[in-house]
Amino acid sequence: MCIGVPGQIVALHEQRAGHAWAEVCGLRREVNIALVAEPGQPPDALIGCWVLIHVGFALSRIDEQEAQETLAALHAMEEVEADVTLLLRSGATG
Repeated sequence: MCIGVPGQIVALHEQRAGHAWAEVCGLRREVNIALVAEPGQPPDALIGCWVLIHVGFALSRIDEQEAQETLAALHAMEEVEADVTLLLRSGATG
């Protein structure tokens, strides 16, 4: 099973166009933002936005409430599923 993990875009990547840094559970991860960038908007408009991340791609924008609820559910799953702990703590996103 593959799941997406909520993350918040915190900065644009300095050397890779179309990439940004997202914070997920206190860790920064590089993500491709091509799928969530709005035509006509500068990429830095994404800073502060919550996105759903899977295998290094920001797949969709989500609101903060959905992000927090999903993170809470994932943390609750840590109690019973070791793979979720690896997902949240190791820096892997897919």
